[in-house]
Amino acid sequence: MNPEEILFFVLGAVAVIVAVRWVTEKTGLPAAVLLTLIGIIYAYLPGPNVELEPEWILTFVLPPLLYNAALDSSLLDIRRNMRTVISLSVALVLVTALLIGVGFSLWVAGATLAAGVALGAAVAPPDPVAALAVGRKAGLPGKLITLIQGEGLLNDATALTILTVAVTAWRTDNFNFDNAVGKFVIAAAGGVLVGVAVAYTVRFLKALRSDPLSSNALSLITPLAAYLICENSFVHHYVFISGVLAVVVAGLIIGHDTPRYATGASRLQTTAVWRLIDFLLEGAVFLLIGMQVPTVVNGLAKYETSTIIIALAITLGVVLLLRPLWLVATQLLPRQLHTRLGGQQLSEAEDDENGPREVPLNGKEVTALSWAGTRGVITLAAIFTLPMGFPDRELLFFCAISVVLVTLVGQGLTFAPLVRWLGLRANKKDQARLRNEARSAAVRAALDRLDDIQEQHHDHIEDEAMVTMRQQLEVRLDRYRRRLDLLEQVESHELPKSPQYEAALMVRQAVIDAEREELLRWRDAGRLEDDSLRVLNRELDHEELVLPKRPKDH
Repeated sequence: MNPEEILFFVLGAVAVIVAVRWVTEKTGLPAAVLLTLIGIIYAYLPGPNVELEPEWILTFVLPPLLYNAALDSSLLDIRRNMRTVISLSVALVLVTALLIGVGFSLWVAGATLAAGVALGAAVAPPDPVAALAVGRKAGLPGKLITLIQGEGLLNDATALTILTVAVTAWRTDNFNFDNAVGKFVIAAAGGVLVGVAVAYTVRFLKALRSDPLSSNALSLITPLAAYLICENSFVHHYVFISGVLAVVVAGLIIGHDTPRYATGASRLQTTAVWRLIDFLLEGAVFLLIGMQVPTVVNGLAKYETSTIIIALAITLGVVLLLRPLWLVATQLLPRQLHTRLGGQQLSEAEDDENGPREVPLNGKEVTALSWAGTRGVITLAAIFTLPMGFPDRELLFFCAISVVLVTLVGQGLTFAPLVRWLGLRANKKDQARLRNEARSAAVRAALDRLDDIQEQHHDHIEDEAMVTMRQQLEVRLDRYRRRLDLLEQVESHELPKSPQYEAALMVRQAVIDAEREELLRWRDAGRLEDDSLRVLNRELDHEELVLPKRPKDH
């Protein structure tokens, strides 16, 4: 493609991504599904097409997406559910790869164990992007969101490591189990160490330069740097380290530290930048997935129909059936071996003599989590990295993209209705209560700090400032208390409606709108320069930003 064609394609892709977002907001359909279908349609139209370049995806697309997801995840929640996350992101991925590998070696004509394991590694890791987008809109409970996030962050490293081992076994024509396990452990441990080192380096650099532009630039290069440290050819000459895991670990630690080490202005700007990057990269990735269909289908001409059907049946069967069976089986394990799938510690009063009891996932939660296993970009990026000459390469491509389409379209379109049918809803009232309790605690801490300041200073002007600030804080505290009282009075899990609260929000928005309109009149009349208008508008924008858009946000 020449530069003009590339520019045309980029502009068209952005237009499609924006249009699909508008459609999803109006209809509730998953954006990932619509973009994939549009990509398939475009691929069969006359004109230039774009082939997926796995190295570009793995280097420039996957690290930023995983890093942003890690920034938005909770390190504490993932640590609480670590055994669950490990069960899904390591053990389940490994078993999926081995089962598909054995199935291929036994029933697919001419297929080898290495080929089957390579395919199994590629299709094993679910891509949580589509499931999380739909789940959040459907009000999925927070603990399931945490499990999907944690699994999606860590399973990519497992899959890519297994794939590397399978390709190595094919090249050397020798598979050594002990050697494979050793490589996996080294790759994981190295990735964790590099991720921790990158996170603490970023913390040090932020202390040197904390302005928003520097913080933004540092944030943008962090995932690429973490990945490059692990995946460059010099390091790979000596040892294989998981760059994906390094990116995830760095993102989790930095996201956990950001409220403490970054300024408010830096956080606002960095969050906005990453939201835009995430929006465009995800959209482009799903368009690319659809565009690969003709290339993959054309490579099947040399295979018999029966071979294609058997290979596809094995792959889809393991992918679709193993996950729910794994989840159910884990629930039936003895308590001592239980992997804490969504487990929550009960209160001390409910502990037994063996220690804190845990609450496993119920049937509805297992069903929802089973249906959240949509595959996506990592599956295609991984399978397309198979070298030329790898056995049954075209057949593996077809099976991989079929799994992506079946799970992305089938599960993606039905996930939200399934969640609603199961009646799984986040407890909005408890969320609102917790937030208002935290707000109240923050205001009380601010009032205590004012008391400390007042004891140290006695200047009249400062006293006036502190009196004004105290009055403002007490008004906020009183508002939070009234909100908590209202939440305590209702028994439903949904948020109670307060006419006074809604009226106050409406008045605050109307006041900000009036201020903004007056500033524009001053600018249009030549009484206010544009530079000054932007400064004053930014102040109003920050004030407007704290206003909730919907009652459920409170």
